[in-house]
Amino acid sequence: MTSIGFLGLGTMGRGMVANLQRAGHDVTVWNRTPDVIAREAPTATPAATVADAVTGRDVVLVCLSNDDAVRDVVLGLDGVLAHADPSTIVVDMSTISPTLSDEEAAAAAARGVPFLDAPVFGSKGEAAAGGLWVVVGGDAETLAAVRPVLNAVAETIHHMGPHGSGARMKLVGNLIVAAQLNALGEALTLAKSAGLDLYAVLGVLHVTDFRSPIFDGVGPAVLAGDYSPSFALDLMVKDAHLIEDFAAQVGCPLPGLAPVLDNLRQAKDAGYGALNASALIKVIAARGDVTLED
Repeated sequence: MTSIGFLGLGTMGRGMVANLQRAGHDVTVWNRTPDVIAREAPTATPAATVADAVTGRDVVLVCLSNDDAVRDVVLGLDGVLAHADPSTIVVDMSTISPTLSDEEAAAAAARGVPFLDAPVFGSKGEAAAGGLWVVVGGDAETLAAVRPVLNAVAETIHHMGPHGSGARMKLVGNLIVAAQLNALGEALTLAKSAGLDLYAVLGVLHVTDFRSPIFDGVGPAVLAGDYSPSFALDLMVKDAHLIEDFAAQVGCPLPGLAPVLDNLRQAKDAGYGALNASALIKVIAARGDVTLED
């Protein structure tokens, strides 16, 4: 049994904590809103402070929503690295900028604390099922030591290279996710404008060489008018801006990102931020003057 401190009990964290407990680990949870712990992780040990969650743990997992939260909770004066010792492995599973991930790795190294960046692909369903796909940056020895813990939440684990490689891979992957959502919206809008049966269209998408689990999951939900959040549009907007900044930093033009980001911004401005990221399709359909729902 591994003693784990888990920081951030959001949409993803809830399922991850449950699976860590099912695997027999001792999990202590900290969350900015403490009452969420009693509701969402009632059998975990609640921590009143970051220090309580970190001190004496074998592994600390961080799963927070954005750069500001990570900078405060991990790098702050009373944060994770201020309380972790060299026997504690710190793993940041948040989706953040590679620049901040590099700062975390440098700060951890200065304190002699082993650190990995290990963001995940998947959403609420995969988190609940223990089927996330984890992309890891850091040294192989640290990953080997923490792999039994990650196995409890992951379907697959991919070592991408040195520190920061996981954070960079997450943005590469999220570029594809955003592009697929946008492409699905345009395809369904075009199909509806052309008078095609949208269920028949989804049947073709399911079997062709361009099939995608995203199409399979999002397509039927869109036709049912279901935009309940597995991954909120607000978070996709945040990630799209991270991708835009990351591409600029490495000098890589991404002309295809601009229209996707514009649709995301319009969806956010329309009040869809708390809905699933697929709500950007509502903007595309409205522009085409079609209704995709039954």
